[in-house]
Amino acid sequence: MTVVKRSLTDAAVKRQKPPEAGQIDVFDQGFPGLALRVSHGGRKAWTYHYRFAGKLKRLTLGTYPALSLADARGAWRDAKDARDKGRDPAQDKKRKTGETEFEAVLAEWLKRDQGDNRSHDSVKRSIDKDATPAWKGRHVPDLTRRDVLDVLDSVVDRGSPVMARRLHAHLHRFFRWCVGRGIITANPMADMPKPGAETKRERVLTDAELKAVWKACDKIGWPFGPAIQLLILTGARRQEIGALCWSEILADPANIFLSGDRTKNKEPHTIPLSKPALAIIEGLPKVEGDADYVFTTNGKTPISGWSKAKGELPELAEPWVLHDLRRTVATGLQRLGVSLTVIEACLGHVSGSRAGVVGVYQRHSFGAEKAAALEAWGAHVVALVEGKKPGKVVAMRGAR
Repeated sequence: MTVVKRSLTDAAVKRQKPPEAGQIDVFDQGFPGLALRVSHGGRKAWTYHYRFAGKLKRLTLGTYPALSLADARGAWRDAKDARDKGRDPAQDKKRKTGETEFEAVLAEWLKRDQGDNRSHDSVKRSIDKDATPAWKGRHVPDLTRRDVLDVLDSVVDRGSPVMARRLHAHLHRFFRWCVGRGIITANPMADMPKPGAETKRERVLTDAELKAVWKACDKIGWPFGPAIQLLILTGARRQEIGALCWSEILADPANIFLSGDRTKNKEPHTIPLSKPALAIIEGLPKVEGDADYVFTTNGKTPISGWSKAKGELPELAEPWVLHDLRRTVATGLQRLGVSLTVIEACLGHVSGSRAGVVGVYQRHSFGAEKAAALEAWGAHVVALVEGKKPGKVVAMRGAR
């Protein structure tokens, strides 16, 4: 890069020849930071070089001859005035085009940073519920620490501290991304403590409650009744069963195979099907359509409306959510004598006993152990539903 400095005139700008290679910056004496950048291809552009927040920055004001020397000096004055008043001229330019408005930046972040996140929709709902209404029309560089605290405090004040903590995490990641993209120079949430305290769920359904839920599923019927019963028999996550495809159900041996893009931890996961689980699947209708979904009402998309379906299930002695069924399965397997290692394999966990060095070197799939464990659990559930006293079934144990 060649740099020269001279008093520019209209004639001098017009006559300025391009370099044989690279670029040349011709700075206009008397107008600190204003330069005519000429590339070897002949393109000429007006640029403003300045320091902001300790960093050297360059702002393109326009191209020549569309922007004349006089107009370039006028644009330079506006940019220099913004910097002298403590504003970043580059952000001022983006403000005029709406590029830094919160809604626009949020949409870009959701697309680029959260596009592959399985929780994309819940993240968007969380921010749209509280932050978007408060910051609509505001520019991200103008948002302060106080603005963020006001939003988080409002969520806590309405009695939702857990939601406030999650919103804190989403917004912190959003602002950190904005720093990386040059939209803001510092994260307004840096070192901001999380509000409230996350409540660790420990709810496990009793045998009597599990029986009540199962029988209620019989009354609900297709599609949520059998879907929830499969959650009980497999310990799978709601989305793993809700978006289950016929092509993911294998016959010999009978199991569900989920590829990495269908699991939370991005690892492939095989779920052996017990006799009760297989009986449910064999009794399901096949909905005609373009998609391969097992649980679908239109043949195009997987079922939705889990919350409404949950509302048709019985109210138990203590509040519960569908995800508690997964914890109930894990606890039930432990009661049946299944080792922790096999339980984690059944659930598709890679934490706990299967994490770290063990997870790297221990590659056994525990296929037979998982099948025996879930078969024992299926027999236990059937005994509960039929009113029989469940027997003590000890499933095959994996390495501890």
